[in-house]
Amino acid sequence: MFCKNCGQALNDHQAVCLNCGVEVGNGNSFCHNCGKEVTPEAAFCLNCGVALKEDNKKVSETLGGQNRNLMALLAFLVGGWGVHNFILGEVKKGVTRIILTCCCGIGGILALVDFIKILCGTYVIDPDKYFF
Repeated sequence: MFCKNCGQALNDHQAVCLNCGVEVGNGNSFCHNCGKEVTPEAAFCLNCGVALKEDNKKVSETLGGQNRNLMALLAFLVGGWGVHNFILGEVKKGVTRIILTCCCGIGGILALVDFIKILCGTYVIDPDKYFF
C-alpha cells in the first residue's frame, strides 16, 4: 500500500503517512496500489490498472446504517406517517410528513416517491430538509 499524497510505502495498519503527515486514503497524486504518480482526475492507474476512484453508481445495501430493503418496505407500508424518516434520523422530515398526512393527505404520495428513490439508490439522507 502506498500514500496517495506522496507515494511513500505504507504498512498495512498505518493510519497516517510518516513522510507527509496525511491520513491514509487521502490524496489523489499517487496510486495507492503501486505508488506511481497519476493525474488527479484519473479514474485508473495507467501503470497497474487499479481503479483510483470509487464507482458512484454502486447501489449501497445500507442507507444511513439501516438495511435498504427494510427502509423501502417501511416507506411503502407506513411511509405516509414518516416512520422511515424517523429511523433514518430525518426528524424534521418525519414530523412534516405526519402533518401533511393529517392535514392534506399527501404524505402517502411523498412516501411513494421516497420508496422509489430508496429502491433506485438515489435517496439522500438530509436531516435539514423538510419535503423532498
